[in-house]
Amino acid sequence: MKQPTSERVLSIFHELNQIPRPSHHEERVADYLCQFAQRLHLDYERDAENCVVIRKPATPGYESSEPIVLLNHMDMVCVGMSDPLNDPVEAYTENGWMKARGTSLGADNGIGLSMALAVLESNSIEHPALEVMTTTNEEDGMSGAAQLSKDFLRGRKVINLDSEDYDTITTGAAGACLQFHRLPMVPEPAPTGKYRWYHIRFEGGLGGHSGVDINKGRCSAVIPAWAVLAAIYNEYDFHLARIEVGEANASIASTADLTVCVRSGEAAEFVKAQEESINEWLREEYGARDPQMRCTITKCDRQETVIPTETFEALMRCLEQIPQGVVKMSDVMQDTVETSNNVGRISTESDHILVSTHTRSFIDVDMARLSKDIAETFATNGGHSETVMSAPAWQEDQQSAFLQLTSDTFLDVLGWRPRLVAMHFVLEAGFFVQHYPGIQIACIGPRIVEPHSASERVELKTIDDIWQVLLELLKRLK
Repeated sequence: MKQPTSERVLSIFHELNQIPRPSHHEERVADYLCQFAQRLHLDYERDAENCVVIRKPATPGYESSEPIVLLNHMDMVCVGMSDPLNDPVEAYTENGWMKARGTSLGADNGIGLSMALAVLESNSIEHPALEVMTTTNEEDGMSGAAQLSKDFLRGRKVINLDSEDYDTITTGAAGACLQFHRLPMVPEPAPTGKYRWYHIRFEGGLGGHSGVDINKGRCSAVIPAWAVLAAIYNEYDFHLARIEVGEANASIASTADLTVCVRSGEAAEFVKAQEESINEWLREEYGARDPQMRCTITKCDRQETVIPTETFEALMRCLEQIPQGVVKMSDVMQDTVETSNNVGRISTESDHILVSTHTRSFIDVDMARLSKDIAETFATNGGHSETVMSAPAWQEDQQSAFLQLTSDTFLDVLGWRPRLVAMHFVLEAGFFVQHYPGIQIACIGPRIVEPHSASERVELKTIDDIWQVLLELLKRLK
């Protein structure tokens, strides 16, 4: 019987992209997965976090083989969407790549999930008993994986299809700690009299994944936003009314919007001097690595309230004191970031300023120490911190028979052997190792570039290649 091609993978991916699936709002895609299982008359479970596992019996000849888990997550980082709860993804292909029009694509992790569903649907693929495990909120807290019950999963060999590095088998991942920091405030009435109002916007930055791309020297919009506010604070009589920076907690901020007012006598100088000087600085500092980041300053309407000066100053001190970007490179893993921190979002709420930080490290104790230091910085400035997610680092035994079999399959199917690497992004694997003793995990996937950004794209040929590797690996796991 003829095996399905990766064309079916792409058609399932198209179906998934009609279903909005931002983190914390996966109900509709969980419904889709349950209906998928019902259509195929397969057993499934759905837990209180909307995680779904679908079980398929072994094909003939594989009944005594160890069950295999195909692991994915169902949420995506929604960048560039005006209404993430309702907007579908409009994908298109160009020069061998699939992209999305003005938004993130959702290839992370929609392609892997589509592969797993295509395996479930096929009657011609040979495989042991399968558990297709799909978690929720992987991109913004990993609460789905963290709260899995100990009996939700039976298999102990896991093929994790959540990987962006086509030529590697991911065998380890950094731990991560996501924190929300809140600086309390009572908004004050905006000043009256001769003030002029301006909207300062930073845009055009590459952004990207705050783990994968953290060492590429890109411009986090947090940094020029702080710089321009510091310059204005030192030079002018001004007030900050709103600050909105970043698109997602797990992304390098590519945009920032600031609303300020300046005494009218200083306004003409303010517009010309600050816009020109900050853009010159952006060209000098980031011209080679993030050349499209730019600043514009335009007039805007008067706002009713402003952020109190003491809250503004507290925010500026915190952003100045906490590390942003690479903190330490690894001494044992060549060209690999060991520890980093990223400010993902800053937003003005009704009674506080919210700042999110994503701290990552391969050394759990270092991650905990840095996260604590950041929280103490905010506490010293009157803030309160909440740990939204803390995921442990994970490292697989690179000499295991399971990883060797996976590597051999790449060699036999594609003609080359993948690298076995640990990556500076967080994976749910750490939680699975905690929950299910003895579990073994190999992470593979197609080439996905610029995940968590509007430039996200996946190379079509690599989808077919990984699909063929997956089918052969399932066949060999007899």
